[in-house]
Amino acid sequence: MPVVYCIGEALIDFVPTTKGLSLEDVPSFVRAPGGAPANAAVAVSKLGGSSAFIGKVGQDAFGRLLKNTLSHHGVITDYMSTTTEANTTLAFVSLTADGDRDFIFYRKPGADMLLNHEDIPVKEFKKGDILHFCSLGLVDAPTKKAHKAAIETMKKAGGIISFDPNVRLDLWAEKQQCKQAILEYLPYADLVKVSLDEMPFIFDTEDEKEVAEKCFNLGIKAVIVTRGALGSAFYTQDYIKEVASIDVKVEDTTGAGDAYTGAVLSQIIKVGSLTLSQEQVDEIVDLANIAGSLTTTKKGGMESIPTLNEIYGFKKTNNC
Repeated sequence: MPVVYCIGEALIDFVPTTKGLSLEDVPSFVRAPGGAPANAAVAVSKLGGSSAFIGKVGQDAFGRLLKNTLSHHGVITDYMSTTTEANTTLAFVSLTADGDRDFIFYRKPGADMLLNHEDIPVKEFKKGDILHFCSLGLVDAPTKKAHKAAIETMKKAGGIISFDPNVRLDLWAEKQQCKQAILEYLPYADLVKVSLDEMPFIFDTEDEKEVAEKCFNLGIKAVIVTRGALGSAFYTQDYIKEVASIDVKVEDTTGAGDAYTGAVLSQIIKVGSLTLSQEQVDEIVDLANIAGSLTTTKKGGMESIPTLNEIYGFKKTNNC
């Protein structure tokens, strides 16, 4: 069975018990396993695909929690290594009244930055597999070389490369370093997911169609634009699928984009190609839209991602 390999950071989000307060005013937090690539791996598994996580955590309680949580959700953790040289990365989060977020990261360095090329299961990659990565793995640390080795090996094997820049400027010494790393790795990708607010930083434009065209010129086959409360769009060179957001009570937007991406990957791995019909794109985007929306109704990343049964139940109840 083809596998979606998600490489990068697994971390602990500390989510506030009270919304609408700044980080310095939050009285208490609840720990929530997360990290964009790890969240995506959970989404793939919950939605019926086979997924594996490639990353490094500390030999500490939080590292054990992350591995156990991923395993609990059906993610293959055979390629998840540990280190005593750094602790598992932590992120403290504040939530606005409408569920939007602000972060403070503890990652100087974090264990995820110490992933190296020897940790990559390159012999396991095969045609039909997918490798998904984000930009936090491209910082100037051993993890960048590990990502490059994984990407190049997967491309040689005939797999699909998925890239979600997931911009977090606070974790870069300079903004330009982040942008350069993203632009350096964009040409490797077959599928790119970008949020509406990331487009001006990465592509110097707010025009979605211009962003899609720039990506197609790099050889990218499909582009996803998530628009938050405004919905999302899936671009191919032949057609565009747009969907409005679903009206739900938003608790926390953490992990919503990862759930959306994971839902897309869970379906593409079944097709085995990014050569998709209009009908296939319609079905994939409708599923991803519900997955991302339902994720916002609960706090945290991994635990809030819905299962296929929950999505089917939502569709039945809401006639969608």
